[in-house]
Amino acid sequence: MDWLTAENLIAVVTALLGVLVSTGAVWYERRVPHQRRLGHRVQLDTAIGDGATDGAATGPGATVRRGFFNATPALENSTLVLLRIENDGALAITRDHYTDGGDHGLTVGFGTRKVTAVVVTAPDHPGLLTHFRDWPGPSDGDSTVVLPKVPLNRGAHYKLLVLLTDGPVGVPVQVHGTLDEGIVHVNHSTTPDDKPPVFSRVARTVTVVLTVCVVALAAIIVREQTPPPIGCARGTLTVTGSTAFAPVVRELAKKYEKDCEGAEVIVDAHGSASGIRKLAEEGARSAKGSPAVVALSDGRKPGGYPQLRETMVAVSLFTVVVNDGVPVDNLSLDRIRRIYRGEITNWGELVPGLDQPVLLVSRDAGSGTREVFQRRVLGRNEPANSSLDCATSNDPESRVVRCELDSTEQVLSTVARLPGAIGYAEFRNGGVLKGLRRVALDGHRPSVDEIGDSPYPYREIEYAYTWGEPPADSLASSFLTYLSRGSGQDVVRTHGHLPCATPKGLRICGDG
Repeated sequence: MDWLTAENLIAVVTALLGVLVSTGAVWYERRVPHQRRLGHRVQLDTAIGDGATDGAATGPGATVRRGFFNATPALENSTLVLLRIENDGALAITRDHYTDGGDHGLTVGFGTRKVTAVVVTAPDHPGLLTHFRDWPGPSDGDSTVVLPKVPLNRGAHYKLLVLLTDGPVGVPVQVHGTLDEGIVHVNHSTTPDDKPPVFSRVARTVTVVLTVCVVALAAIIVREQTPPPIGCARGTLTVTGSTAFAPVVRELAKKYEKDCEGAEVIVDAHGSASGIRKLAEEGARSAKGSPAVVALSDGRKPGGYPQLRETMVAVSLFTVVVNDGVPVDNLSLDRIRRIYRGEITNWGELVPGLDQPVLLVSRDAGSGTREVFQRRVLGRNEPANSSLDCATSNDPESRVVRCELDSTEQVLSTVARLPGAIGYAEFRNGGVLKGLRRVALDGHRPSVDEIGDSPYPYREIEYAYTWGEPPADSLASSFLTYLSRGSGQDVVRTHGHLPCATPKGLRICGDG
């Protein structure tokens, strides 16, 4: 039971608690409040006077009387009670729902106190007062008030202001009555102004509990923000091949080693063709099936390697670069082809007033970047190598100075160093080396967002090759998954490539 960790247990319990609270709240809202409820509460119970007319009395119930209250001896021991009666349930109450019989709705008792006068008010629902027009009111000296059957819609209420004698403040006020499928009960004011809350008690409880659940789950997610990839494997893996794709693989190798303890990923890139040959040699020597080698290639492998299994990783973009001293931002495919055929040997033929020989800085014959350049841009092979230092020609019969280098980094640094140099390399987000400028092809520039929509020609699918099918629990299989699907997609896109596993990438990689 590897899943039974503290984090998973907290997550499961928190989720279940949230579901139970939500279910209970729904049940409570549907079952409990959905009945007829007639609530009542005393909002005022105060003495009119205890004989103190000069403010000297300070005991419980003490008052100071002036005016009419002071001039009427009969009010000396009187009290005032304000009683609120309201429909605080979910259903309306009609006359037929009162079941005490006759015209009697509710009976209000004041204990030992005697009722002297009653005022009925309904400031928010004045129509309710029509039900009191024929109401006789209490008899002199009664201790109870019998109320008529007053229909009340949900939230409707009325109040009784009762003048009482012969009793102290605080004698309990009791309301009696019965409702069909309902209750008569004492309720409580939520605020001194009798304003209902924005959220009910149930809503507040649910909100608090679910907030706690969300915070707990968020804490777990933050704690495990970058979980290790599924199927981490131990051991040592060599990734070889494309130098253009090497920056992506180097960054992913470091991330994988950090996430997967006990794994070592060595990046040894010397070109696509060189990587394919090394993988084939390792596979032929291996007596234990697929060796721990992955070869990356700019484009499909050449023929003659039937044992190699391919995985499409990403769509890679490439770019033509020139030395910053050449003021050229765009070249047509025709002009690039003329330059590489040796028909244009001086930039002055394209830029009037500039006398600068053209220097071709190319990749070696095993480079996938070169193979893609020849196939998609030139439409033919590059001319023969004529220079060892990329600056001077060693072949007197060659029409153009052209050198070959082993890696993308060497091409970029050499073009930046030599005035008049032109070369090609992998497109990288975040700019290129200082001293270089990218050149648009037929007015189109490389853009990951426009792959498939733009006619920009210099692009190719990046393939990963293994010797046969590596075991599912091997480091080679795990790293390939990490590279092509998991966390690797973000890194691949950051470096200016489109992952094949994305919806757009699936379409473009499928078209080849």
